[in-house]
Amino acid sequence: MEDAEGIELQITAADDKEPNSSNDASSINNKMKLPKLIHYKWWLRVTCYILFLLSGQSAATLLGRLYYDKGGNSKWMATFVQSAGFPILLPLLFFFTSSINSKTATNPISSSFANKPEGPKLSTLTFLYIGFGALLTGDNLMYSYGLLYLPVSTYSLLCAIQLAFNALFSFFLNSQKLSPFVLNSLILLTASASLLAVNADSENPADIPRRKYVIGFFCTLGASATYSLYLSLVQLSFEKVINKETFSTVLNMQIYPSFVATCGCVVGLFASREWESLENEMKEYKEGKVSYLMTLIWTAITWQVSSVGLLGLIFEVSSLFSNVISTLALPIVPILAVIFFHDKMNGVKVMAMLLAIWGFLSYIYQHYLDDAKSKTSLTSENEVAGAQLETG
Repeated sequence: MEDAEGIELQITAADDKEPNSSNDASSINNKMKLPKLIHYKWWLRVTCYILFLLSGQSAATLLGRLYYDKGGNSKWMATFVQSAGFPILLPLLFFFTSSINSKTATNPISSSFANKPEGPKLSTLTFLYIGFGALLTGDNLMYSYGLLYLPVSTYSLLCAIQLAFNALFSFFLNSQKLSPFVLNSLILLTASASLLAVNADSENPADIPRRKYVIGFFCTLGASATYSLYLSLVQLSFEKVINKETFSTVLNMQIYPSFVATCGCVVGLFASREWESLENEMKEYKEGKVSYLMTLIWTAITWQVSSVGLLGLIFEVSSLFSNVISTLALPIVPILAVIFFHDKMNGVKVMAMLLAIWGFLSYIYQHYLDDAKSKTSLTSENEVAGAQLETG
């Protein structure tokens, strides 16, 4: 009887092991399939962010130039609209925040996991948002001077140098590796900006004094460096301070600094007394008052669309990658500027554009190599897990 009972116990234990082994196999198979699903969703999000960035940036740059060409002259108003469109993002912020709260409330398990990483203190977030807002105010003002005193094509090509600045800041702040292809990209983009600087005399329009052209050139260059620093600091904040992987964190990083930047622009608008000339500026606008208002409103909206795409790419990939995608608008804006604003596209400018595109492709190729390497390592890990399952 004892032997029979022992045999029954062994059979029962074997039966108990079989479901567990089948569950282990299914769980590992699910784990092997899960990275593919996550990878596809990740690319879908990245694609959406890229479309937001390219369409918003191209449209905002052209509308900003249109404001100046049709009679607008206020640098602070041009700076104001670059950040003042943030209220259109508030419904999105409310929707994503409420959906996250409802999920954590109905599922206590997910709530415990969601609350696992402690968020930053309110004082830390306030310091970050005020600092980024002040940085954006100065950066947007320099961009406004550059867009006022430079042709759109030159302005857009010169903005490509921000990729070189961003690579350097990412190296020191975000531990970004400078591979040979990335260094090649930096050299080519620097050469592109140098060609534009040499071409200043022949390309400078007759109605813009050389002194203002030089101011516009260096303001755009300074704005590119400041913007690159801002992107690297935002990435550092996402990684070291905020520690949350939600779209609402991206929206927060856009809305609150934009609010601070908008307040700074209002102060600048009154301190410079430019607000006194806004009524006459609206009356004398070549296309009329309605066109004046619509130009400013759509400029504000398109800048917000661009910023959401930019911050989304920083959140999903890196600040350097977001800047590279921003540079992808490089051949788009100058061509549209030639069509709509009759900018000159001489040989030196074409050469500068080709060098910048070459630099862009050089970095994209490096990112392709990194992505292929990560896929190979992921596949090898799955194969090892499958082999361990078979031997076990």
